[in-house]
Amino acid sequence: MSELYMMVTITNRQLTRKFVECYKENGAQVGSVTVGMGTAANEILDYFGLDGMEKSVLFHLVTDAAWRQIKAALRKKMQIDLPGMGIAFIIPVSSVGGKKALNYLTCGQEFVKGEESTLKETKNELLVVIANHGYTELVMDAAREVHAAGGTVIHAKGTGTENAQQFLGVTLVPEKEMLFIVVKSEQKNSIMRAIMEKAGLESKAQSIVFSLPVTDTAGMRLMEEMGET
Repeated sequence: MSELYMMVTITNRQLTRKFVECYKENGAQVGSVTVGMGTAANEILDYFGLDGMEKSVLFHLVTDAAWRQIKAALRKKMQIDLPGMGIAFIIPVSSVGGKKALNYLTCGQEFVKGEESTLKETKNELLVVIANHGYTELVMDAAREVHAAGGTVIHAKGTGTENAQQFLGVTLVPEKEMLFIVVKSEQKNSIMRAIMEKAGLESKAQSIVFSLPVTDTAGMRLMEEMGET
């Protein structure tokens, strides 16, 4: 059985293409790229040889075997341990909405489905929805129908979309929006199902959704109290 993770990479924008190519060479074909800004103090930047320029944030789904291979390539080929190169880390994935989406997100990786994430006792989950640009309201309308609260949207560019026809049977555009929604664990399946049915691959949004376990929260007391009434 394989474990599945979301791999997050933060690096300087000029290195984005090199990281994407490194990941493709080591099995992570599909991903999303967005832009961020570093906030470290000047003395920290100087110590690590970094700068305050815009950053690229990359998201890929990887198996445990793929992560081991990628981690070795990051150290050997990308020399990620040198100051200024960036950082990569992984977060366990709870579930993916649909077999087609799973096959697409892990294309090129050998994946044997087992149980959901070992973090089974979490009260909340983070839903990550990747949708075509301009269709986040369609996604949120579907989620709200089953009592999801609000979400946060970031603009992104998809990588590996040329594989979509093979694994999904559809053509995907590179321009994407990523939507992050924190939900109660007991609501997760119904909300994911609603998104797949009303804003999924057969819709204009062409959404793909997966979930990550959330170990603790702050600022969600009102949602918790409303759920208890």
